Amino acid sequence: MARFPNLILSQKSIKIASNLLKRSLMTTPTRAEKVMEDLSKNAYYEKYADKIAKLQKTSPEDFLARVDQLEKKKAPKKKPNQITEGKFSQLLNPKKPLDHAETADASLEKIMKIELIKDKSMEEIKEIWHQYHIQKNFIAAVVPAEDFEELDKRGREFPTFLFPLPRSQGYEFMMSQFERNCVHFTPLLYYQVHKENAPECLTITHYTELKDSKKIVLMRGEYDKNVIDLKEAQCLANELLLYYVRPSEEKLALLEKFTRRPDEFKHMELIKELENLSL
Repeated sequence: MARFPNLILSQKSIKIASNLLKRSLMTTPTRAEKVMEDLSKNAYYEKYADKIAKLQKTSPEDFLARVDQLEKKKAPKKKPNQITEGKFSQLLNPKKPLDHAETADASLEKIMKIELIKDKSMEEIKEIWHQYHIQKNFIAAVVPAEDFEELDKRGREFPTFLFPLPRSQGYEFMMSQFERNCVHFTPLLYYQVHKENAPECLTITHYTELKDSKKIVLMRGEYDKNVIDLKEAQCLANELLLYYVRPSEEKLALLEKFTRRPDEFKHMELIKELENLSL
């Protein structure tokens, strides 16, 4: 089931996203540089160097896609249960690794018995929630009810946005979309290739059953470890809070630009905001 079916961008937004993708491919050269380093060791590299450079410059997506195809042909055959997925494996062969049935119907009762925790204090529930997720493929948090209300309000106003994710060299841009009590993330490159069928790398779900009685909302985020790791998932969750819960004037202006005045939106401002954070 597609997670970005309601992602309708204006023509200007699509153009900006397309240009942003090209820039991000050129300004975050980690993989391209590794590919070029490997190719330079090939005995025939000098003969085709000009053609390779031209393809990399004019169509970086096609360049990396062709490399993926070559690597796939060279890879030794393995039994299905022995195949390991690379960090970019979903790009050409998307799959849905996250639990879509659960996020489509976010019910806390499917995770824990509400009856058993209704008499617990907020601190006790927080401890139970974190202990339950500590050994699992999730990030988790207990969110004050008023913070969730701010997040929900701005999510309705600005349902789609971009977040820069720091990589070893440069940044990769992640697209987010709000859907009921969930926030779905996919790499911008995934969306450019697969549109509404773009696979998620992170799904953040908010469980609101305790919002009125305990004034808290339980949050957990399930991430695809083949695309992002624990720290990167937490980084995206933190950026979400910075922009949607109590944003500065600069961050709120970026939300408004991306949604209402996309022709004024500059992706470098996102990076500047991230780099200016006081850690």
